[in-house]
Amino acid sequence: MSYKNILYEKDGHVVTITINRPEVRNCINWETAKELQKAWTTFRDDKDAFVAIMTGAGDKAFCSGWDLKDAAFGTGVLEELMDYEKARVALYNSPGPCGYTRRLDIFKPTIGAINGYCFAAGFETALSLDIRIASENAEFGCLERRWNVVLADGGTVRLPLIVGFGRALEIIITGRRFDAQEALRIGLVTEVVPREKLIDRAREIAETICELPQGALRSDKEAMIRGTGRPLEEALHIEAEMAASMFVRGDMFSEGAKAFLEKRKPDWKQHGL
Repeated sequence: MSYKNILYEKDGHVVTITINRPEVRNCINWETAKELQKAWTTFRDDKDAFVAIMTGAGDKAFCSGWDLKDAAFGTGVLEELMDYEKARVALYNSPGPCGYTRRLDIFKPTIGAINGYCFAAGFETALSLDIRIASENAEFGCLERRWNVVLADGGTVRLPLIVGFGRALEIIITGRRFDAQEALRIGLVTEVVPREKLIDRAREIAETICELPQGALRSDKEAMIRGTGRPLEEALHIEAEMAASMFVRGDMFSEGAKAFLEKRKPDWKQHGL
């Protein structure tokens, strides 16, 4: 698939997905959402792609949210809501109105390089990523609050898990803007770096992850995703299931144990890991 509104680049085992609409602060219209859905499934299904980095073009915005031109003129998801059968798909079965935000089937690591404005649906998109690092000029917030637009890309679900229930309520209700240092303090991002070093730092993290055997980390991510919100006993059963699946897949950890005992580096490649 050729892309008009995003860039999809693969270098080694690392994929970089860039929203490429800097003239409108990388906001997401219906066409962009469809392209993001395709990009994420392409990454998901590529056996040679280990880690994905998501960012925005330019130096002012990661993503400023939903393109309000779509909202004003009923483009895309609003058109679907006018038809009951389409609405059922849009509400319950779609990958997400502003990208791949409602699916939970990517168990490879994902990194958000937040380079500037991260508002509304862009904020929700960032929440869907595993690791978030921010440039010093990054700003966050549920700015859709002022336009009477609801959170529909997972924000009410993921934000409380990341920053806590009370703080999430305050951020969502007030719709206030806050900077990268506050995001770091509340645990929304894990690092704040100079703007010119953001992508290099994201790439450094990605490459470090690529050097690891991929089986166990993907199983652990899946266990967390599937177990979150479930009763403790059920979540522990899911973890046990994922541990057992390592053996079923032949994704054995014996090479790691042998390497430790023999005081050498593990040779994961010979095991296809």
